[in-house]
Amino acid sequence: MRVVALLRGVNLGGRRLKMADLRAAVEALGHTDVETYLQSGNVVFTQHGRGDPGAGITKALRQAVSMDVPVLTRTAAQMKKIVGANPYAREDPTKVVVVFLEAAGDAKPIKELDLPTFEPEGLTVKGAEIYLDLPGGQARSKLLEALSKKKVFGTVATSRNWRTVQALAEMAAR
Repeated sequence: MRVVALLRGVNLGGRRLKMADLRAAVEALGHTDVETYLQSGNVVFTQHGRGDPGAGITKALRQAVSMDVPVLTRTAAQMKKIVGANPYAREDPTKVVVVFLEAAGDAKPIKELDLPTFEPEGLTVKGAEIYLDLPGGQARSKLLEALSKKKVFGTVATSRNWRTVQALAEMAAR
């Protein structure tokens, strides 16, 4: 089964992880066809064995490079569904962001936000993903800022722009 692993907080600030080290850690777990995408902690592989591959990668990275990194995973089928469920049609794929949550239902605290005050930005929760429509981009987004400051997710979360989501889904489908 093809799996996408999304590492949280990699290569931001002082947390540096070489993609070669990431590939080696995933391969050491017995997974094959390992490919990384960009330098932001995205890896796609064919899973071998049972268990949670994200927990395995977290443990392998802790041992290999002394880095504690939360890892969220999605199967190729889940990534296809995520792509198909995008409610926002933007010509610029960097203006749509998907926040991946550890589990569905983890987005409940978002109800605390007064979403109309962030318009024209939009937010849609679908399962364990939150789709953000950011017409002004991420850097100037008041909604993204509010989500980050309030830590409304209550769980492990990591985000990727739409271009990256599409690329990872394509890689997983191979």
